[in-house]
Amino acid sequence: MRLYPAIDILDGNAVRLVRGDFDAKTVYESDPLAAARAWAQAGARHLHVVDLDGARGGEPVNLAHLRRISGELDVVVQYGGGLRSAAAVRDALQAGAARVVLGTAAFADTGLLEEALGAHGPERVLVSVDARGGRVATSGWTDRTELDALDALASLQRRGVERFVFTDVDRDGMLEGPRLEEVRRLAAAVEGTLVYSGGIGRLQDLEGLARLGAPNIDGVIVGKALYERRFTVAEAQRALAA
Repeated sequence: MRLYPAIDILDGNAVRLVRGDFDAKTVYESDPLAAARAWAQAGARHLHVVDLDGARGGEPVNLAHLRRISGELDVVVQYGGGLRSAAAVRDALQAGAARVVLGTAAFADTGLLEEALGAHGPERVLVSVDARGGRVATSGWTDRTELDALDALASLQRRGVERFVFTDVDRDGMLEGPRLEEVRRLAAAVEGTLVYSGGIGRLQDLEGLARLGAPNIDGVIVGKALYERRFTVAEAQRALAA
């Protein structure tokens, strides 16, 4: 199970939000590359980079930061936020993303998802299913639909999606730990791979996810807990490998 330290970029800074609230942000580093370098030097081999400006505005804003991170560091980067056109997906991959994460567009634009999967393959295109109260949230988590998260996973798999990111928005930034039974249920519904995000606050949270024994949980995204030094990258990787 892989560790994905989070680099969330807003107004040029590496930040963390609370439950997706853009007004409840904490700036942890004025340069996203510096934040990424710190995690890479600590041993991280993968990064989850989110263009929050792009997620809110509908088109990528921070591709220059992606180029710097992917160009200067030996890490695998998955990148999302504002990828709502074929050109945006292409530009993110050309800027150095190993994989792209589609969110809103995967639900709103059937043609785009099919085009992205066809052009780049299901191994390079993930879909983010972000849920508030079990319902899918879109547009940078500012809108909540009536679509159930499990139904969304099933529908997307029928359309050819094999890789997913699931975020429990209600837990995001709260450091209260994941709902392990919910994660188990979601993983059981996915035939491909799932990356989990939301609420990681202690090493025990990572150990709990590892103990689920779900082989298709590919990794865990961790943000605030790492920035606030609740544990180190090395400690997190050991917990996930236990």
